[in-house]
Amino acid sequence: MNTSTEPIPISQLKPIPGIRLVLPATSANLGPGFDAAGLALSMHLTVEAHPASTFSIHATGRNADLIADTERNLILDTYRSILREDEQKITPLKLTIHNEIPLGAGCGSSAAALLAGVALADHFGNLELGDTGIVAEASWREGHPDNVAACWYGGFTTSVQSASDDDTLPTVEVATFPGNPAWELVLALQPTSLATKEARALLPDNYSRTDAVFNIQRASLLVAAFAQNRLDLLRTATQDRLHQPYRSDACPLLAQLLPLATEPEIASVSLSGAGPSVLLCLAETTTFLEAETRLRQILAPEVELISLRIASGATKTVLVP
Repeated sequence: MNTSTEPIPISQLKPIPGIRLVLPATSANLGPGFDAAGLALSMHLTVEAHPASTFSIHATGRNADLIADTERNLILDTYRSILREDEQKITPLKLTIHNEIPLGAGCGSSAAALLAGVALADHFGNLELGDTGIVAEASWREGHPDNVAACWYGGFTTSVQSASDDDTLPTVEVATFPGNPAWELVLALQPTSLATKEARALLPDNYSRTDAVFNIQRASLLVAAFAQNRLDLLRTATQDRLHQPYRSDACPLLAQLLPLATEPEIASVSLSGAGPSVLLCLAETTTFLEAETRLRQILAPEVELISLRIASGATKTVLVP
């Protein structure tokens, strides 16, 4: 044991290992599961971080130019904020980011970025938050847990954020099902984005009892559909009266695609998160090529169609120097 009171030279300090995070995109609500249900999707945000002398970002993929801004990057903003609040040393990081998640499209880009920032602070600040702490912190910053829980745990999740009576973070309780990897999904992505705050402003302050019961019934059926891998239940289980009708004007793809939910080739159609993207689940015998051919008869050429599957949750790999 070294009993010397002399400080250890920097050259002899054990370097903090880097870390690689891979976080999936998510679709929240899924029709009636407003602020409660989420589904992990097979598009990912990959972040590799190493200690450095100054902050830097090398970004590739979607919206790389926006992500590369070190002063307006949600991952770094979250990382610095948490360490500052916890009065921990802020270690500058060299980030290498590859992003597949569209920004402002209802695909959980902010949840993935917040989780990445919290996980980096946990690793480099040695905060020992654990899964529940990371999810609670990111959910509090996001304002609701649906995307966050689905991103971290993967598959289909339902989540509840409990109120806190003191200065501690609200707890998040989560139930998750892995989902059927054979189910084929299609994301219809329009070129323009829609801010979540703007989408929330479109909702009414009150709902009728009839509409509330309608959604409770279908949200319950939605959980059962994923728990039992019942693709046949999704057509009814994704019907909604609480948010989709009020957002349809701001999300024109929804009005175009919702009628397809009655066709046998399509299992369900729902707004992805707050929109404006729309997520379709295909019937068991329908291929992506067949769905794409049908959708191209309806949609403008600039609408992007992305083939997806249900994804696993976030992964974290410590990189040995």
